[in-house]
Amino acid sequence: MPELIEPRTVWLVGAGPGDPDLLTRKAEKLIGAADIVFYDALVGPGVLDMIAASVERISVGKRSGRHSKDQCTICDLIVRAALAGKRVVRLKGGDPAIFGRATEELNACARHGIPIKICPGITAASAAAASAGVSLTLRGEARKLTFITAHARAGERLELDWTHLADPEATLAIYMGKAAAHAVSNELVKAGLSPNTPALIVENASLPNERIVHTRLDLLSIAVGGKIRSGPALLLIGAAVASKPVRPTLPRTVFFAREAMVNERQVPAFTT
Repeated sequence: MPELIEPRTVWLVGAGPGDPDLLTRKAEKLIGAADIVFYDALVGPGVLDMIAASVERISVGKRSGRHSKDQCTICDLIVRAALAGKRVVRLKGGDPAIFGRATEELNACARHGIPIKICPGITAASAAAASAGVSLTLRGEARKLTFITAHARAGERLELDWTHLADPEATLAIYMGKAAAHAVSNELVKAGLSPNTPALIVENASLPNERIVHTRLDLLSIAVGGKIRSGPALLLIGAAVASKPVRPTLPRTVFFAREAMVNERQVPAFTT
């Protein structure tokens, strides 16, 4: 029977949203078979605890405004490890194929003749919706699901096709959207999406310090400023994520925006 990871082989492994119990069985096996693991900043501490003490681990984490290594350097490290005969696991938060810069690493390995494979993971949008007890789609109301990254370089305007995105029959899952919440809200409303459109903000999805805020589109930036802290946050916008009377009874922090404030510097009224 062939080894799970052959020497000189790279696996891009989805680490999921952070909760180690949400890893796939295959991801767990691959982590256990690695000689070296390169991991992102968004890989949960419980997942990192699964790496054996004998395995070399290298942080290549990138967070907004705090890039420890650029993508070219990361690709070079992966290639060199594989060419040295190592069994390489590249741990990526969520799913490697969703805003995970997988293509660059796939291409870098291909240029050097290094076999590289992908093990998918649970993406943050799925985990956020599950924690909030909502569906990402809704029969008759939310027929489309659109994944968006709201990351823009410092000083640059967030350029998206807002007219296309302002679709009342779609759910928008906006990754890295915390800093762009004001622009997202304004641009979608200007493009015709109702200010009353339900919105959901989930910080640290699936982790013990998860925070969930139910609000609406025109209050989005106020809610982010009032209740979201320093953790990564995902925005969900659309009819499907409206708050429901029946919610999961999992321990977490949930807030509901009750009123708009004229001055956005003020913290809106929230209740738990």
